[in-house]
Amino acid sequence: MKALQIVKYDEIKDGLSINKIKKPAVKANDILVEVKAAGLNPIDYKIVEGQLKGMISLNLPCTISFDVSGVVVEKGIDVNNFEIGDEVYSRVPQEQMGTVAEFVAINSDFVAKKPDNISFEKAAGLPLVGLTAIQALERVGLKENDRILIHAGSGGVGSFAIQYAKAKGAIVYTTTSTKNVDWVKALGADRVIDYKTEDYKEVATNLDIVFDTLGDNYTFDAFQIIKEGGKVTTIVGPPDEETAKQMGMTNYTLPEKLSKLIDEKSADYELTWMQPNAKQLKEIATMVEDRAIKPIVDFIYSLENGIDAYEYLASGKAEGKVIISLSLN
Repeated sequence: MKALQIVKYDEIKDGLSINKIKKPAVKANDILVEVKAAGLNPIDYKIVEGQLKGMISLNLPCTISFDVSGVVVEKGIDVNNFEIGDEVYSRVPQEQMGTVAEFVAINSDFVAKKPDNISFEKAAGLPLVGLTAIQALERVGLKENDRILIHAGSGGVGSFAIQYAKAKGAIVYTTTSTKNVDWVKALGADRVIDYKTEDYKEVATNLDIVFDTLGDNYTFDAFQIIKEGGKVTTIVGPPDEETAKQMGMTNYTLPEKLSKLIDEKSADYELTWMQPNAKQLKEIATMVEDRAIKPIVDFIYSLENGIDAYEYLASGKAEGKVIISLSLN
């Protein structure tokens, strides 16, 4: 079968190659999925570039990507929650990374049936961004009428988080660039802040929650705009001590600057290191079928153009998800 593989740590165009490999074997609790589409995420090309070598160990060459949708064509002897022919989607566990391929074997505990009312391509764009947003917002107890700022509303995580927060009854502020204001507003945000013409710190104040998807100074500046006892939830900032333990970081302490900001506001601070979760994928599927969540797809590439797809994603120009479809020639 064909697969898009990381062959060396390098720039995207040199680090990736389309190769012929063996179809994966199915273990007792696995299902074999004929891949219809794979969703691409920044973590993928960061792995190619060697940015995560210290956290993710690979035996090269290896197939790239974690998000997938497709059809069950084989199942292990212990699998009783799926049948041949089921249409499914998943964020595969790290040890089974490799969804830009014609087939992928996945532990069935991390798989859910895909939403009935959308294409395989749209379904493939949901797992990582949806799970990331849900886990980050659940960690800080998002509830009805909470005032929340979600940074980068036109990004994959941001666009999902806006819709999810609105479905939960929150009052949503978000940031984006001028050209994206209208379509981000259409996602349901109560106040879209054009960061090219407005200072978000003057518009969004006394907030219950800031969802930091940008990192660096945005993480620290979040404490300026939350209320006393407010919450900062991040996916890119420094780890909190609990998450640091989950990530295997021993003898970790919060940066002094961050610790001081938390104390000054009596704030709650959490970093989410997203984990595959079939139960939450089922929740996402229900919300999509109920039309509370609309998947946002920017561009669909064929497998043969998969390297171009990753270069486009890395350019930062995507408005929504970038997908590789195995149905395109």
